[in-house]
Amino acid sequence: MSLKIYDLTHTFHQFMPEWPSSPSVKLTVNKFHSKDGVHEIKWEGIMHRGTHMDAPLHVTANTPDISQYALWRLCGHGVVVSIPKGKWGIITPEDLENATPKIKEGDIVMINTGFHHKWADCDDYFTYGCGINGAGANWLVDKKIKMVGYGCQANDHPIATKLVNHGLGPTHPHLIEEWKQEYGRDPIVDFPNWEDAHKNLMVKGGIPGIENVGGELDEVTGKHCFFTAFPWRWKGGEGCVVRILAIVDPDQQFRFETGK
Repeated sequence: MSLKIYDLTHTFHQFMPEWPSSPSVKLTVNKFHSKDGVHEIKWEGIMHRGTHMDAPLHVTANTPDISQYALWRLCGHGVVVSIPKGKWGIITPEDLENATPKIKEGDIVMINTGFHHKWADCDDYFTYGCGINGAGANWLVDKKIKMVGYGCQANDHPIATKLVNHGLGPTHPHLIEEWKQEYGRDPIVDFPNWEDAHKNLMVKGGIPGIENVGGELDEVTGKHCFFTAFPWRWKGGEGCVVRILAIVDPDQQFRFETGK
C-alpha cells in the first residue's frame, strides 16, 4: 500500500497564536513523573483555538451542536485549491468557480490562501487577514459541498466580525477608519451582516467549517485527496479542535474493504 498521509493542522500548544479575544488556552501540569509517577496536564480554555471546527450553535441559538454533524460530512473525497490573497482579501464566488482542481458537488474543499505562512500572534494574520464573504459561503452551500477548511483566520472575513462594528464590537475600532481610508467607504457597506459566512455555511447549509488550516497544506495544494477531520462527540459543544488528514495514493492501489 502506497498511501501518503499529510497533516493539515497547526500545532496546538499553550502559547500558540489565538484569534484576538479571551480567554487564552491555559495548560497546567497537575502531576509529575518525578513526584507522582505519572504525567497529567489540566487544560482550560475555549475550543475556538488553533485548527478547529465550528458548529451552527456557535453563531445561532437553537441550532445543531458539534456532535450533530453527520459522519459522512467529516470524511471523503475532495480538493485542495489555491486562492492566494493579500491584506483583507476576499474569497469570492468567482474565485471558487475558477479554482483548480474544479470544485464539484459533494466535494470536501480546503482553501489555501497563503496566510497559513503568516500564522503568528500578529495583525498580519488576524486583523489584516483574508476571508470568505457571505456570497462565497452561499456558493459552497449551493454546490452542496460536504465540508470546507480555510487556510486563514476564520470562516468569515475579519471585517465581518466583532473586530469592527458588528455584534459585541468594535474591539478594534481603528480598523473602521483604516478601511475607510483604503476603500473610501464604511466597512459596514461591504460587510453589512455579522458573520454571515458562518451563518450561511453552517446554519443554512449544515456544512462544517474549519478555521486555521495549515501544516502540510502546500504539499497537497492542487491535488485530489481523501480527507478526515473529526471533532469530539460532545453534546452541546459549539466548536471543537480537530486534526485534519489529507490522504493520497500515488499508485492508485488502495481500496476500502467491502466489510464482507
